[in-house]
Amino acid sequence: MTKDLFNINIGYASLKNPIATAPLAGITDSKFASKFSNAGLIVLGGYNLDKRTNEAARKEVARGRNEFVSDDPMNFLEQELTGSRDLTTIAVNVRAASLEPYVQAAHLVKTYGAILEINAHCRQPEMVELGAGEALLRDVPRLCEYIREIKKTGVVLSVKTRANVVNDVELAKAIEKAGADIIHIDAMHPQGVDIGVIKRIRNSTDLFIIGNNSVVDLESAKEMFSHGADMVSVARGVLEGISSHEATVHGPGLHGPGLIDHLVDEISAIQSMTGWYNAPKHICGGGDLRALAFCCLPVKDCALHGALKQAGISAEEFMKLKMDFTRGTPLEPGNGTCFGSMAWCCKITKPCFLRDSALTSTRLSDVDYMKLKKKLSEYIMKKRKK
Repeated sequence: MTKDLFNINIGYASLKNPIATAPLAGITDSKFASKFSNAGLIVLGGYNLDKRTNEAARKEVARGRNEFVSDDPMNFLEQELTGSRDLTTIAVNVRAASLEPYVQAAHLVKTYGAILEINAHCRQPEMVELGAGEALLRDVPRLCEYIREIKKTGVVLSVKTRANVVNDVELAKAIEKAGADIIHIDAMHPQGVDIGVIKRIRNSTDLFIIGNNSVVDLESAKEMFSHGADMVSVARGVLEGISSHEATVHGPGLHGPGLIDHLVDEISAIQSMTGWYNAPKHICGGGDLRALAFCCLPVKDCALHGALKQAGISAEEFMKLKMDFTRGTPLEPGNGTCFGSMAWCCKITKPCFLRDSALTSTRLSDVDYMKLKKKLSEYIMKKRKK
C-alpha cells in the first residue's frame, strides 16, 4: 500500500516509503536487516570489496572497531544480496582501493535489482590512507571518474558523503554531473546537525537526497524533509539496547525496529493527509526553493526576492511561470483569496480561511491541492539557474 502511496522511483529501483536504515560498520548485514522489512530502503554495509580494504578493516577490528571482513569479497557480497533480496529495496554501501572492484560489484548488484552506494564517508585512517572513504571527498576528479565508469553498468548509484569536509554544494554538483542518482548526506557539523546542507544541495541539484544524522523521531525526520530531503536514513536509532549516553546524544523514545515502524506509519499518515510528505517550509520560514510554489505575488519587500535572486528568476518571470502553469488548472481560480488565484496560496498545513473557501468552491481536496502545488514546484525548479 505505501509503495503506491509514495510512488518513489529511481531508475529500476522502487521505494515503498521514504524511510531508510543507514549503514553501520560491522552491524548492518542481511541478518540484521531482516528486522527492518518495513523500511523503504535498507542500506547494507559498509562492505570491503578488495584485499587492501579488507586488510585495513582487520587492522580496525584489532583496535576494537566493528567491521565486515571477508577473504572472498564478491562471494560474500552476493550472499548478502541473496539473504536480503525479499525484504525491501536494498542498497549496499561499499569501499575499495581502486575502480575495478566497484565496477564488478555494480554488475552484481544490478542483477539483484539493488542500489550500489560508494562509501565516501568513512574517516578511519586505515581506509583514508588507501584513498577510500572520506579520501574520495578530497579527490573529486577521481570520485567522478569512478561514478562515470560505474554508471556504464546501468546500476542505480548512490554516494554516501559527510558534510562540512569540503564545499558540499560543489561536491554535489560534481557528483550529479558525473551521473550519480543519489546523494546520501551525513549532515554532520561540529555543533550538531547541519540541516542547512540539505537545503543548499536541494537548491543546487536535482539529485535524490537521503538525509542522515540524528534522525531519532518524527520531528527530526520532518526537519530533514522540509529542507529538501527525499528520504531520511536512521543510523544508531535502529539499535536495540541503546545506552543512556547514546539516548542523550541521539534522542529518547523509540529505538530499534520500533523506530522504523513508527516513522513509516507517521510519514504515511502525513502523505495520506497532505499528498506531499516532504513539502518545504515557506520561504519566509527558511524553506528551500521548492517553496516558491507557495509564495505570494512579489509586491512587497520580503524573503521571496532573495529566493528569486538565488534561483536566477526575475519577479516578472516568476509571475509568468506561475500564471502559465496554473492556467486551465484547478489552481487558476481563487475568488476571495489575497490575489484572486490559488497560484499564490500557501501550503495546506497553514491555516487560511480564504484559501479553504476557494478549495471548497472548486471542490478541490487538500491532497489534490498539494499535489498540484508539488507539480508547480517542480515546474519552477526546472527553470532555476543551478
